[in-house]
Formats: sequence, structure tokens, C-alpha cells
Amino acid sequence: MDLDAPVYLHQLPVPGEERYLSLALVNTRFALSHGTVDLLDGVEAAHLWLVRHQLLPDRVVLNGRQSGRLRALREALRTLFEAYGDGRVPSAESLAALNSALAAAPSTPRLLWAADGPRRADEPDTGNPAAAALSLLAEDATDLLTGPEAEQLTACAAQGCTRWFLRSHGARRWCTTRCGNRVRAARAYAAKRERADE
Repeated sequence: MDLDAPVYLHQLPVPGEERYLSLALVNTRFALSHGTVDLLDGVEAAHLWLVRHQLLPDRVVLNGRQSGRLRALREALRTLFEAYGDGRVPSAESLAALNSALAAAPSTPRLLWAADGPRRADEPDTGNPAAAALSLLAEDATDLLTGPEAEQLTACAAQGCTRWFLRSHGARRWCTTRCGNRVRAARAYAAKRERADE
């Protein structure tokens, strides 16, 4: 592992992040052996994440309040995912944060015409690009939580991992093979110690 490379290069993508940016957003805070990593820690980091995910043009400046709203949305989404996973009603604050982000840049219906013909598209108000980015992330999370793939949403079962992913099959318990290997290695080590103690 190249220790000089940005930390986000060491974060393996998890199943579902390629389809749901809201899942990728929740996973911007994760644990490594040396501690917790936050890919949104600071205005520049939040700006980089939004640009890398094509939610914000590079030339658009992000301010501290906007990056704080992005982190607040991330925490609200994490709370909503946890409530969904536990089968309970989430806090009113988490719902309000998501709904506030949805309302920050309401979508306007548009008619688009491509080579394959016309189609309807709902595009967020782009007068405030940062609010539009938050609105798109909130809409993405709403689609995930209310769509057919919601049943696949699960937290990684590896101790210390805080990431969420979409289970490709019912037996999958870990977000990446790295987490699965870590759990298996810990079990093997524990079993070896137990045999040694006997």
C-alpha cells in the first residue's frame, strides 16, 4: 500500500456504491487500523468528494456551511440506514435533514430528446450548485430506501467496520473481501490460542 497516496484510494468500493451515491456518501467515514478516516473532513475534502462524484463542477467554490450540510446529510443518512436495518422508525431529526436537502433544490420537470426519442427528466434547480448536489444525494437515498434494492441494504458485520453495502446474496455479511478475510483470520487466531491454552 502506497502510504503517500490519498487515503480515499485505499478505500475499496463496496457493492452498491456504483449505483447509489448516497451509499458512497455514508461510507465516507470509515475505520482503518490506525483510526477513523473522514473523507469529508474540511471544505477542500468535501469539495473534492463532490467533484469526484460529478455532483459539483470543479470551478464552483464550496464554503464551510455547505460542507457542514454535506456532513450533516451523511450522518442523517447513516441514521436512516441504521433505522431501516433495525426495522425501527428513525429520528425526526434525520428525516427532517433528508427532507430539507430534498427541498433545497426542488426538481423541475424537463423534456429531453435523445437519439432514442423523448423522455421526461426531473432536474434539480441549479441556481445553487451545492444545494443541488445535496438534493441529488437525498433523492438518491430516498430511491434506495423506498426501492426494490432496499432489502439488500446492510451494515458490514466485520468488527470495527462502519460501512454499508448492498448484499448480492443472502449469505454475504462483509462489505469487502478484506473485511471477510480479517474476520476469518481473527477466528483462526482465536481457535489457535484456544487449542494452545488446552
